[in-house]
Amino acid sequence: MPEHRLPPGQHVPRGWPAVHYGPVPRFRPERWDLRVYGMTASLGEYRWTWPEFAALPTAEITADLHCVTRVTLLDVCWSGVPASALVAMAPPADSASHVMVWAEYGYSANLSMADFLAPDVLFATHRGGVPLTPEHGRPVRLVVPRLYGWKSVKWVRAIEYLDADRRGFWEERGYHNRGDPWNEQRYSYQERPGDGPPLG
Repeated sequence: MPEHRLPPGQHVPRGWPAVHYGPVPRFRPERWDLRVYGMTASLGEYRWTWPEFAALPTAEITADLHCVTRVTLLDVCWSGVPASALVAMAPPADSASHVMVWAEYGYSANLSMADFLAPDVLFATHRGGVPLTPEHGRPVRLVVPRLYGWKSVKWVRAIEYLDADRRGFWEERGYHNRGDPWNEQRYSYQERPGDGPPLG
C-alpha cells in the first residue's frame, strides 16, 4: 500500500473497530428527528422526522476514515444526505461561521462552516450499501473525511449554527479544536494561536 494513503502515525486495522463514548442509543423511528437551529437566516428552526429525512435525496462517496486512536479505514463507501444539501434547505445567517453537531446523550463536535460544507461531508445512513449498525451510528452519523473520526459524530440529532467557534465534547477535554490528521492535530496542547477558542 502506498505510504501517502496514510496520515502520520496511522495504520490499517483488521475489521472496523467501534469507538465511542457512552452507551449505544436505541433507535426509535417514531421519536427520532433532526433539527437545525441557532444562527439560521430566518432565526427559526428546521426539523425533519425520520420518514422525511429518509426521503431526502442522497449521494455516495468513497473516502478514508482516520481515527485519532491511530487506525485508518481505507476506501469506505458511504451514502447519505450531503451536508451542503441540508444547509441549502436550512440556510444559515451570513454571520454563521461554525456549526456544532449534536448527538444523543448531549455529545457534540464543532466544525468550521467551511469544513462542514466540503463536498464529501455526508449525513450517512449506509456503509457499503447496508444500513449502519447501531454501534457505528445507526440511523445517522456525520462523515467528515478530512478530519479525525471524532468529528464524524454518530447518532446525530441536531445541527446548531454558530456565529463564533465553540468547543465540543472532546475538544473541551483536550483534543485538538480542528483535528486535521495530515497535520497530526490530535491534542489541544498542539494548537497554535487562532486554532480555537480558549479552553474553559
